[in-house]
Amino acid sequence: MHNFSLRLLFVVTLALGLFASGCGTSGNPRVLIQTELGDITIEIFENEAPITAPNFLRYVREGRYEGAAFYRTVTMANQPDNDVKIEVIQGGLKEDEAGLGLPHIDHETTAQTGLCHLDGTISMARAEPGTASSEFFVCIGDQPELDFGGRRNPDGQGFAVFGRVLEGMDVVRAIQQQSAEGQALTPEIKITAVRLI
Repeated sequence: MHNFSLRLLFVVTLALGLFASGCGTSGNPRVLIQTELGDITIEIFENEAPITAPNFLRYVREGRYEGAAFYRTVTMANQPDNDVKIEVIQGGLKEDEAGLGLPHIDHETTAQTGLCHLDGTISMARAEPGTASSEFFVCIGDQPELDFGGRRNPDGQGFAVFGRVLEGMDVVRAIQQQSAEGQALTPEIKITAVRLI
C-alpha cells in the first residue's frame, strides 16, 4: 500500500509539473510580435479558427508584416459616439503602400469557432463580413460585444478571434495609453518584427 501511494504521488507530481511547464498543451503555433515598446507573444488557435488563423500565419511566414505598426487605440474616453464601448489596440499594414496584403478571407464568427473576445484575445479587424485581410486587434479586458450577436457592429456578426496573448499584456496596455488624436496613435508604434517562435 505504501508503494502504491508513493507511485500515485509521483504520477500526480509529474502531471502537475508538465501542466505548469506548458507541456502537454495543444501545441498551437506561437508568434512573437516585437514593437518599439516591447515584445508580445501570442498563441494562434490554428485548429479552432481554420480560416482566420492560417491567414495570419501566412502573413507571418511570408514576412508580409514588414513595416507594420499599431496605429489605433480605442479607450473608454475616445469613442463618444458609440453606445457600446470597447477597449482594443489595432495594428497591421494599414494602407499597405508596399502591396503586401493578401485577398480578403471569409468571415469566421465566434459562433462557428466557439472562441470569445476575452482579455488578450487577438481578432481580425474588418468592415463588412468577408473583408478581413491583414488588420488585427488585441482586446483589453473582456469584450463580449465583439462576439457573434454582439452590439458593437450593427450587422451582429461580430469579429473573428484567432489567438490570444501569452506574454506582453503590459506592452499592449502601454500601447493603448500612448498619445493619440482621436483613436489614431500619434506617432504610430512600429512593429519591428513578427516571427514564429
